[in-house]
Amino acid sequence: MTATKRDYYEVLGVGRTASQDELAKAYRKLAIKYHPDSNRDDEDAISKFKEAAEAYEVLSDQQKRARYDRYGHSGLEGGGGGFHDVGEIFEAFGDIFGGTIFEDFFGGRGQRGRVRRGADLRCDVTLNLEEAAAGVRKTIQLTRHEPCHTCHGSGAEPGSTPSVCPRCRGQGQVVQATGILRVQTTCPQCRGNGKVITSPCKGCDGSGMIPKDVMLEVAIPPGVDDGMRVRLPEEGQPSPDGGPAGDAYCFIRVRPHKIFRREGSDLILQLPLSYSQAVLGTQIEIPTLNGKKSIDIPRGTQSGEVFQLRGLGMPDPRNGAKGDLLVQTYVEIPKKINAKQEELLRKLAEQDEEHVTPHRKSFFERVIDYFRVDDDESAEG
Repeated sequence: MTATKRDYYEVLGVGRTASQDELAKAYRKLAIKYHPDSNRDDEDAISKFKEAAEAYEVLSDQQKRARYDRYGHSGLEGGGGGFHDVGEIFEAFGDIFGGTIFEDFFGGRGQRGRVRRGADLRCDVTLNLEEAAAGVRKTIQLTRHEPCHTCHGSGAEPGSTPSVCPRCRGQGQVVQATGILRVQTTCPQCRGNGKVITSPCKGCDGSGMIPKDVMLEVAIPPGVDDGMRVRLPEEGQPSPDGGPAGDAYCFIRVRPHKIFRREGSDLILQLPLSYSQAVLGTQIEIPTLNGKKSIDIPRGTQSGEVFQLRGLGMPDPRNGAKGDLLVQTYVEIPKKINAKQEELLRKLAEQDEEHVTPHRKSFFERVIDYFRVDDDESAEG
């Protein structure tokens, strides 16, 4: 029998309205407490270390957090949370605190021979509703870095060579001692490289990298919604020390539509009806994302009544299941009418005076009873 997962907010010890800073602070505290380097051979600590990473991985992502808040663990459906080993956690969150909690407190990456991953990049893609429904391929432009052509990425002026860092003596790590506590951190002078550049390259100012604009094609899946993002693996910045490149994320913006309003996978269409159409019934041709469609409006349709057209909404980007088109009617009252229309309406009003409908009659009867009760109570007083 599969063990029930703990609530992610409970795991991190924060409230459900916790900010991103509060989530990061809580995760940092737990990561330090249960870090494998300080809890060797303690399987329970390693399990809690993974559990905290899984909780933070979901709650720090706005989309995953929204799904989790609404549906709980079942709403993620394999799309969020879970690490196979501790190494994946180092790769995923090694740099989230700007200086890496694992390097700063335990020297984890340096000791384990790990290299740093490149930074992620962001771009924005704007779609109309039809593109979001069908899926589309878009060409995007990113500015990322590549090795300098002058120094070939070394950062040193051609003909010169970097020197051994005098602070860490080429180790890339320094040890700080406070009482009995010894902490290994990245060398602040060489930033972990073990070498310093005395004659920086003029082409890149010693960084070893130069910016370059690149064009990429991204496939946007059907059904994306405003605020969602599409990941382009390893299309981000290159690693500063030969590790894997970062990712590029395309954040989606869907423009408001002139006719349809979206609610999740459903589309809502406001359909105006005239008084005669609502009373007598009619057949009306309406727009859908798949073209025109005729629907029957039955006699006596009330303002605000909703007709559900199944499968004519937006596809779910996770499983392709389509939502519905909800046609909401409202009776449109004309501001101006001609003489003939006014004559007919006055005749109708005369008929209404003689033949009051049961619904209207019951309403006016309730009004009369209401005032009669008030009069009786006043008389008694």
